[in-house]
Amino acid sequence: MQKVEDALSRQAAVALIGPRQVGKTTLAHTIAESRPSIYLDLESRKDQAKLSDPALFLNVYEDQLVILDEIHRVPELFQSLRGLIDQGRRKGKRTGRFLMLGSASIDLLRQSGESLAGRIEYIDLGPLNTLEIAGSSEDMNRLWLRGGFPDSYLAKNDEASFNLRRSFIRTYLERDVPQFGPRIPAEMLERLWTMLAHSQGTLLNASKLAGALSVSAPTVTSYISLLVDLLLVRRLMPYHTNVGKRLVKSPRTYVRDSGLLHALLGIGDMEALFGHPVIGKSWEGFVIESLLAAAPERVQPGFYATAAGAEIDLVLELGGKQGLWAIEIKSGVAPKLERGFYHSLEDLQPKKAFVVYAGQERYPIADGVEVISLHELASELAKV
Repeated sequence: MQKVEDALSRQAAVALIGPRQVGKTTLAHTIAESRPSIYLDLESRKDQAKLSDPALFLNVYEDQLVILDEIHRVPELFQSLRGLIDQGRRKGKRTGRFLMLGSASIDLLRQSGESLAGRIEYIDLGPLNTLEIAGSSEDMNRLWLRGGFPDSYLAKNDEASFNLRRSFIRTYLERDVPQFGPRIPAEMLERLWTMLAHSQGTLLNASKLAGALSVSAPTVTSYISLLVDLLLVRRLMPYHTNVGKRLVKSPRTYVRDSGLLHALLGIGDMEALFGHPVIGKSWEGFVIESLLAAAPERVQPGFYATAAGAEIDLVLELGGKQGLWAIEIKSGVAPKLERGFYHSLEDLQPKKAFVVYAGQERYPIADGVEVISLHELASELAKV
């Protein structure tokens, strides 16, 4: 909450971006309790009607914080907001005018960027992460299994959590996805999303996916881009450096929330997860999302892989004195490193190198390489 408050003290408009049901509206209402505010839900036709003449309506509330939920549903509103912000600046009202909540990052960035350059600050709000829970093994496993959407994580049992996530998936496919682009059959998009779940953490092969779906590779790429824009899938790009070696060029794809990954694959409890072939890649994706949630916004993430087999799961370019961090991810409690990892370290010469595993102890495993728990590494990144 403090992050949003600070942003409102700096800018006239703040955009809080995150997937549906992640807690944006709850956070906005909490902020509203501390100051005069008005809340408009742009999914509601009644509230949309109030903005038929945005300037006329919003000028009445120029001394209050105006919260605009689901802002991407009324993209034409951005032009009016620009005029109101500039008008307010002339009157000395420079900050804390509008708090906008959106469920699609790229769409929101594009629409607002056209009209509100220099007048808006963006804040990402993701699902719960490892630093927001108690940190015990039981809590960590629950977060990994159920994912970070609050209702799913806090459900009374695993079955209730699983049913919530299946309902969430259906809602996205049938109601939310159609508003962001060309009409895509829900069944086809669910098949693609499930195929991405089965290939969690592997190199994207659009042609292979297209063949299975009987569509073109560009069509598959556009569908994946939509899932990326909706913050449901991550495309992790390869880290390119001038090492004189053939580097992998295709991105890796991950279903971002581990709970949604498990729901797509029919994994309802820890026993099923430990018996499923996806377990290693599930843990890998869970670790990547947890670390990126903790890392500073300036971080540039990627992975490193050469045609010869050198590989590191996550590379973080932190800049400045922090430089490059290399992170290998292992799902067991007794991690062993392959030759490709050491070859990658020789290529990259990172400032720090870690192996994140499922245990709790921290210890050196090789010269300049430490084994570390997810919670502890996330804590270190949060302090950078």
